[in-house]
Amino acid sequence: MNCDTALLLETVHFAAEKHRSQRRKDPEATPYINHPIGVARVLTHEGGITDMEVLQAALLHDTVEDTDTSLAELEAKFGPTVARIVEEVTDDKNLSKGERKQKQVEHAPHCSHQAKLVKLADKLYNLRDLNRSTPNGWTAERVQEYFVWACEVLKGLKGTNSALEEKLEELFRQRGIQL
Repeated sequence: MNCDTALLLETVHFAAEKHRSQRRKDPEATPYINHPIGVARVLTHEGGITDMEVLQAALLHDTVEDTDTSLAELEAKFGPTVARIVEEVTDDKNLSKGERKQKQVEHAPHCSHQAKLVKLADKLYNLRDLNRSTPNGWTAERVQEYFVWACEVLKGLKGTNSALEEKLEELFRQRGIQL
């Protein structure tokens, strides 16, 4: 096994352990780990991304926000670049949901290229997931509001990866939203 493969598997294992008891909000209660793995897959298969640190950050992008993982732990295990990318895409849970959403819109244009890639893939995965299955307790109006908000975030990511941006534009077009 080559070094990159071993590193990627170690990252998947770490993320799976951290998210082991979590489920997505869809009616099927999909295992949460499917999400970060899916985000990394979007990057490789659709975005053409092979940067190992970006792929690792994609796999780890929700660990600090949604588990007991610290940035120091990520830095010790995966290095400062991976930890920095994860930090850039992590919401501050001390803020209200509305404040966190506004911060994402404001922060997006100022993220590193690596963090922008993770954000693009994360939004693409989440929007596809919303089209596939409405989360428990969500109305059609709430789904549409999420699309509108995601579009505002993505305006700050334009010029990052044309392949991913084209796929996102198509999702927005289907909903009557202009990116």
